[in-house]
Amino acid sequence: MKHTPGDYTYSELREGVRALCRQFDSAYWQKVDEERGYPEAFVEALTKAGWLSALIPEEYGGSGLSLAEASVIMEEINHSGGNSGACHGQMYNMGTLVRHGSEEQKRKYLPRIASGKLRLQSMAVTEPTAGTDTTRIQTTAIPKGDRYVVNGQKVWTSRVQHSDLMILLARTTPLADVKKKSEGMSVFIVDLRGAQERGLTVKPIRNMVNHETNELFFDNLDVPAENLIGEEGKGLKYILDGPSAS
Repeated sequence: MKHTPGDYTYSELREGVRALCRQFDSAYWQKVDEERGYPEAFVEALTKAGWLSALIPEEYGGSGLSLAEASVIMEEINHSGGNSGACHGQMYNMGTLVRHGSEEQKRKYLPRIASGKLRLQSMAVTEPTAGTDTTRIQTTAIPKGDRYVVNGQKVWTSRVQHSDLMILLARTTPLADVKKKSEGMSVFIVDLRGAQERGLTVKPIRNMVNHETNELFFDNLDVPAENLIGEEGKGLKYILDGPSAS
């Protein structure tokens, strides 16, 4: 079912999400939690109903809703007793691609994300040696012909094992060579399918709650140059520039 911006008041939007969530009772979520699993059936239902494509513009097969409406969707999932953490990554990843991706990238990925044929639920930014200062990340993406070669390490990267695509922030210019420390970082779309045979190592991190998160190691992972989002060196700005609430 396709939803458009004028379809709902907030109360109607809430009831629509609640109706879906009622299909997944506490026993479902308890079983998922007990098995430390991923709520595959719930995410699939949310995708088919169009709720996970809330922030994707209608022209690319999404619902074209606002940030406020997307927040209502996440709120209602949690209010129902579910866990929006299993699927909210697709919401906040949309801003980077929708606002800064090329037309070619948007037409290539967004319709398939909206339909559920692809999942973009993971973002690799945090590094163990950078702490809260993202400008000090050490993962590099070095241009080589028609691709970039990625080396480095990320940590607390969630939903990698349940995503087809990932947003990656890496340094394309050394920190010592930029005028402002916030410059010289770039954003890429990484195709996770088969990446573990091409130089990506994924190590799950066991944590106290059922939240699938991982440590990533990049060893000469090739990323096509066409997967660079926006301009080289402006990646941190793109990551921080979230979707509009209007």
